[in-house]
Amino acid sequence: MDAQERIIEQRKAKHKKTAFIIKCIIALIVLCIVVLAVILIKAGFIDGQVDETIRNTKSTLTGKSADHVAVSGEAVTEGSSETEGAPDHTQAALASAKLLAQQYDYDGAIALLEAESDFNTNTQFQNAVGSYREKKQNLKAYPAGQVTHIFFHSLIVDTSLAFDADEDADGYNQYMVSIREFNSIIQQMYDKGYVMISPHDMCTVNEDGTVTAKDIYLPDGKIPFVLSQDDVSYYHYMDGDGFAQKLIVDENGEIKNTYVEADGTVRTGDYDLVPLVDDFVREHPDFSYHGHKGVIALTGYEGVLGYRTDEVYKTREAGRVTEYQQKFFDNNPDFDFDSEAAQAKQVADAMKAEGWEFASHTWGHIDPVNAGYDKVVTDTERYKTWMEPIIGPTDILIFAFGADIGDWQNYSSDNQLFTYYKSQGFNIFCNVDSSRTNWVQFGDNYMRQARRNIDGYSMSHRADSLSDLFNVSEAWDSSRPQVPDL
Repeated sequence: MDAQERIIEQRKAKHKKTAFIIKCIIALIVLCIVVLAVILIKAGFIDGQVDETIRNTKSTLTGKSADHVAVSGEAVTEGSSETEGAPDHTQAALASAKLLAQQYDYDGAIALLEAESDFNTNTQFQNAVGSYREKKQNLKAYPAGQVTHIFFHSLIVDTSLAFDADEDADGYNQYMVSIREFNSIIQQMYDKGYVMISPHDMCTVNEDGTVTAKDIYLPDGKIPFVLSQDDVSYYHYMDGDGFAQKLIVDENGEIKNTYVEADGTVRTGDYDLVPLVDDFVREHPDFSYHGHKGVIALTGYEGVLGYRTDEVYKTREAGRVTEYQQKFFDNNPDFDFDSEAAQAKQVADAMKAEGWEFASHTWGHIDPVNAGYDKVVTDTERYKTWMEPIIGPTDILIFAFGADIGDWQNYSSDNQLFTYYKSQGFNIFCNVDSSRTNWVQFGDNYMRQARRNIDGYSMSHRADSLSDLFNVSEAWDSSRPQVPDL
């Protein structure tokens, strides 16, 4: 090898060494940057910046902007693609805020995110809040006076048992709907844009006892309505006729029903309105306004929610025990009243946590005017003593039999029954009037709302009057026989 070739080889070796050193320096710099970034992320300083970089990189690679996921008919920017890889607390907060926003509680969603300690540095939180503020500005006011109120009785699980031509069959046919019918009705109403609200979303009860109307704010095309269910006591006479037995809290903390098969097998599932609505809202959260669901109207003379919690089950007072109750005692020799009441309260508390409300349907299912003042007082005292400790206080009175304590004119202080009920804490009163789609009346110190019965009779004899809610022919259960006139 001559001198020139040696020089060339030496230069190649020098270049290789220099390149290797440069590569090592670059690798060391990159490693330092990565280590520094990890330290800062753990310190919580650059969550927002890193998340923004991830989104920008994803946009560059896919040619798309940050993912938008359609939820309940509207686009939201806090979808799963944006929380992927984010800290657990960020994902949890965004998920909670998202649910609030889906149920139109934009103020709640905004407050939740702004309360996060890293809100000022977390661009995901800030972007979500900006989106919610924009959606809130587009809400439309819906007057309380235009809100409709529908109600059901217990749902029929097995129509072959309910419509078996015995002495109760005609009543079930006239006043009840089947689970199949209910599911169709709710789905149709959801498709039309209906949203469940509470009666308390329609009014404000002030400290001085006055009551004032308030609007409900929803996106354009959404229609608020109140849902209620009467007589959720699972009366003894319904045993064996194809209805649920009671409401329970299952091992997952969800509210379900028990149902007793003909062979005595007890099953747990969605056998009545409450668990069916709970499941529907889990799938369609935008069916519920601010997480509110229905109003459960209860009597107390045979207990509540399927539990035998009235005084007579504790005292077994002679002369007050009915034939049905005596049969219950005979079939349940180990019955323990205190345990029964504790279970009922557990269910009631779980229901309230899920957005359900309770109303008095009067303790004894009475028509106050026909009963008279003295009996109304006795009835209310029994309600306060035996029902209120389980379901808690309520200011909603849903009259039994569709009755009322006055005509269409405003209640006044001259109305003895109204004055008494008001003194007992009732502010919202509900009668029945299916002749119109809605009727709401505001007095100085009360709200009164008419309800529309959804049952076999209304579907059979007044189908056209329900067309704003659902198509009867689509909901109709083919196993239902001809519905007799009232």
